[in-house]
Amino acid sequence: MTLLRNGYVTGAVLGALWTFTMAVMVAVAMSFVTGDAFRPSLLLSLGLGALAGGASIHGRAIAMGAAGVLAALGLLGAGPVQTAETGPLAAVMAHVALAAATGAGLVKILVGARAGPLTRHEFEAAVICFLTGFGYVFFTAIVAIPFYVMVMTSLKNQQQLVQNPLDFSLDLSRGWGLFDSYVELMTTFNFGSYLWTSFFVSILTVALTLAFSIPGAYAVARLRFRGAAVFSRSILLIYMVPMIVLALPIYIGYSMVGLRNSILGIVLIYPVTTIPVALYMLQGYFRGLPAEVEEAGLMDGLSRLQVIWKITLPLSLPALASVSLYVFMIAWNEFLLAFMLLDDPSKFTLTRGIASLNSSEIPRQHLMAGSVIATVPIMAIFLGLERFMTRGLTAGSVKG
Repeated sequence: MTLLRNGYVTGAVLGALWTFTMAVMVAVAMSFVTGDAFRPSLLLSLGLGALAGGASIHGRAIAMGAAGVLAALGLLGAGPVQTAETGPLAAVMAHVALAAATGAGLVKILVGARAGPLTRHEFEAAVICFLTGFGYVFFTAIVAIPFYVMVMTSLKNQQQLVQNPLDFSLDLSRGWGLFDSYVELMTTFNFGSYLWTSFFVSILTVALTLAFSIPGAYAVARLRFRGAAVFSRSILLIYMVPMIVLALPIYIGYSMVGLRNSILGIVLIYPVTTIPVALYMLQGYFRGLPAEVEEAGLMDGLSRLQVIWKITLPLSLPALASVSLYVFMIAWNEFLLAFMLLDDPSKFTLTRGIASLNSSEIPRQHLMAGSVIATVPIMAIFLGLERFMTRGLTAGSVKG
């Protein structure tokens, strides 16, 4: 451990690991973008990365210089990312990207390291920076690669998929023909109706969930009644039972009362899956609000419902926004119940409509286009309202 805490050794080890990580990421990314075969070299990545990391101990300029050397070696055919089937432009892009990612990463990781023995704090800071960067890169790749494959596949035609199903590059010469799958989904497969149904059902689910969870969470947080503690602790017990276990009883019950294959049945069952988590989230937030403000309202002559409407809810807007967003995403993405209860294509939700595309008679790019249509709206809503969700989730974390 004492040897590992030497600045040069730490820089060499972390530089080797970081360079190999970046070589793998760049090779994968370039293979997907260009359709050519890029591959990382394990020995060259570790060896050159170790040299670059050890040199980076002497400062930012040396780190960027070492990254430049990596790029130059790559252009000469001796770099960590190698290919034999690509043009010069793609090779230049790959090695420049590798150099930039390696140099920027080493500067950040080894910012507090120095030549000679490192203190425990300096060593741990470098290791934590490396693990943080690796985590960002790894989990971003896990999310981005499937989404990229999905989008690129949706922009293909049947001939391109048959010729090379692993080629995820984009043929810009097709012009607006790239979006043929989306046009066909809207015109032939009725996806506009599926979008509206999912939006309608999700909004109603949010409204019903808030209507029941707000008074329920307020009662648990503020009122004193027999069994309040037990109720508070058992709110999430429903999630201990997998939905697949409840699927058959729900199907039988809905068939007996005539609610199967109806939007009303979906709207009634979805809040059952969202109210518990909404109750749990809101009760923690309500407990964090100052009770003195509500007591002042009661002393001024307001009823309990007026206190909730005029005082508690305005103070709880961040929590309400985060709960609404979370419930909307659950309802929008729900598949099992929709697949089980809906058979009429005119009443399909978006997830149920996408499942109907999973057939050997329907081109694969249509399935991918449907997945993009389902993913992009909820992603845009989440990114646009993320600050409200984060604020609402953390606001009630101190009390409650």
